[in-house]
Amino acid sequence: MTDSDQVSPAAGQEARPSSSPEAQAPQTKTGSPNDFLKGVIGKQVVVRLNSGVDYRGILSCLDGYMNIALEQTIEYVDGVAKSSYGDAFIRGNNVLYISAVKN
Repeated sequence: MTDSDQVSPAAGQEARPSSSPEAQAPQTKTGSPNDFLKGVIGKQVVVRLNSGVDYRGILSCLDGYMNIALEQTIEYVDGVAKSSYGDAFIRGNNVLYISAVKN
């Protein structure tokens, strides 16, 4: 193919920008779930259960089965604080997700 044999976009189609870094969407920092969990130990987290109940507290520790120990825990049902616990232990098979709380 020579310089004079350039292909133009079909009728009704726009030319696509090059795949230069400026043309790409911004990248988010990614890591493994294990890295995330190690990074939030000792920090404030939200643990959502399969039932929809949230527990917010300081992540004390967790194991390979996602069994979780929280300190200074507050239980939220439908976004309303229902109970407060010193320590809470949550069985891993009930956990839907763990989210870090932004300070």
